[in-house]
Amino acid sequence: MGQETVYESYKPEDTSRIGEKLGREAVRGQVCTLTGDLGAGKTVLTQGIARGLGIREPVNSPTFTIAQVYEGGRMPLYHLDVYRIGDISEMDEIGYEDYFYGEGLCMIEWADLIKELIPEKHTQITIEKDSEKGFDYRKITVKE
Repeated sequence: MGQETVYESYKPEDTSRIGEKLGREAVRGQVCTLTGDLGAGKTVLTQGIARGLGIREPVNSPTFTIAQVYEGGRMPLYHLDVYRIGDISEMDEIGYEDYFYGEGLCMIEWADLIKELIPEKHTQITIEKDSEKGFDYRKITVKE
């Protein structure tokens, strides 16, 4: 991991705008791990990333489907939420390699649960709350 960029968000709209910036800067084949507590804003950030890619359809967390593909932007967005993965072999069943090594941007929530499958070259995005700075405050760290 080389470069690290830290963003501060004071409201969901900030988190969404940061996501849009990341979406505009995304490159084909990029894999991003997305870590943060429940309610930290992972879906809000991903919705912003989708907008930055030019995707107009609604983006929701694929908690029950594990993987969701969004087309219609300058590249596909592969949004994975592996929170409900019981066993790593389930990743083979969903064809994870098509997402990790595809032509789009792959966002993986709860990636620490499948860390042995994550490509070595990936971008880590961490969203952290800090109640001392306000209920809606988020520190968003992007490590390339």
